[in-house]
Amino acid sequence: MEQDDGRRRELGAFLRRKRTAADRAEYGLPPAGRARTTGLRREEVAVLSGVSVTWYTWLEQGRDIRPSRQVLDAVAVGLRLTRAEHDYVLGIAGFTPSAVPVPVAPAAVPAHVQHLLDALDPAPAFALNGHWDICAWNPAYRRLFPGVALAAAEERNLLGFVFTDPSVRAMLPDWETTSRRFLAEYRAETGARAGAAEHVRLVSHLRHASEDFARAWEEHEVERFSSRRRAFLHPEDGAVEYEQVVLSPQDAPELRVVAYLPIPA
Repeated sequence: MEQDDGRRRELGAFLRRKRTAADRAEYGLPPAGRARTTGLRREEVAVLSGVSVTWYTWLEQGRDIRPSRQVLDAVAVGLRLTRAEHDYVLGIAGFTPSAVPVPVAPAAVPAHVQHLLDALDPAPAFALNGHWDICAWNPAYRRLFPGVALAAAEERNLLGFVFTDPSVRAMLPDWETTSRRFLAEYRAETGARAGAAEHVRLVSHLRHASEDFARAWEEHEVERFSSRRRAFLHPEDGAVEYEQVVLSPQDAPELRVVAYLPIPA
C-alpha cells in the first residue's frame, strides 16, 4: 500500500512538473495572467488530452484511482512527453512501456486505388484513410477543391478542412449540417482507438482551432458514414449537386473511396 502511495505521488508530481514547465506558445495559447508564458492550467491539459478535468486533477493529486493505459497515453500526448517520459509514466502506473516502433514511410495508396479514382473522372473522387486524411484524389476533385493539392500532406485531413478552412466553409451552403454529420461519422469510427496518438492530436488541435468543433465534439453524436446528396457552391461553376457514394476496396480495407456522382436527370 505504501509503495502504491509513493507511485501515485511520483506520478502526480511528474505530471505537475511537466504541466507547469510547458511553453504556452508551443500550444498556440496566449499568456496566462500577468503575461505568464509558461505553465498550462489543469483544465487546458484535460482538454488537450481528451480527459475530464476532475480525473486529471486526481492524477496530479495522487488520489487512489486506477488510470487506464488509454488515459495515460492520452495525457502523455496532450503534454507532449518524449518517448522516454511517456514510458516513465506508464512504468510508474504499472504498465509495460510501449515497444519502440520501427520508423516506416507513410503507406502509399495502391496503384489500383488511384486507377479507380482516375477512372471515375469527371466525377470528383478521393480516398480517405482510417484517420480521415485525404491521401489520394483525381483531377475532378482537385478542380472542385484546389486546396487539397496545395496543403502539406500532414494537413490534408477532411475534418481539418471542414472546420478550419474558410474556403471549404464558403463552398458548403449546408455547412452546419454537413460539418456535424462528418464529425458524428468520424466519431463512430474512432471508438476503438480513442487513445491513439493521431486521434488525440487531431481532436486536441481542432478543439483549439475551431470553437464550432469544440462545441460539436461535446455533443457526442455518432453516426455511420453513408452515401447521400452533397451540395457545393463552387467559385467557378456555381451551385452544383452530387450523389455521394462511399466504397471500401476489399484489397485495401484501410481506405475508403468517396465519389461525387452526377445526379440522374
